[in-house]
Amino acid sequence: MPKLSDPFDIQEFDHRREGMIHAMDGGLWLHHHVWKGEPLAHLISTDRAKLLSYGRQLGLSEDRLQYRPLKDPRTGARRDAWHWDLGGPLLRIVARR
Repeated sequence: MPKLSDPFDIQEFDHRREGMIHAMDGGLWLHHHVWKGEPLAHLISTDRAKLLSYGRQLGLSEDRLQYRPLKDPRTGARRDAWHWDLGGPLLRIVARR
């Protein structure tokens, strides 16, 4: 498994609003969820370049980066945002960084 350098400041939050604000400010927000009984996470940000850089370290192809505009909880305005879907070994690597 690759060892990642972490200039990326990936953060997890107890409250979704705090995570959204971090992502809206260009940070990387690791948001855990469960899909069909499997633990997964989204790594979310409005900083596409930062997400792509991190994804390259994981060996992720750019075509796996997903675009999804999100509403900034501070203003209600829709903002461009992207996320990686992470599960299995990738989720374990990112979560323990």
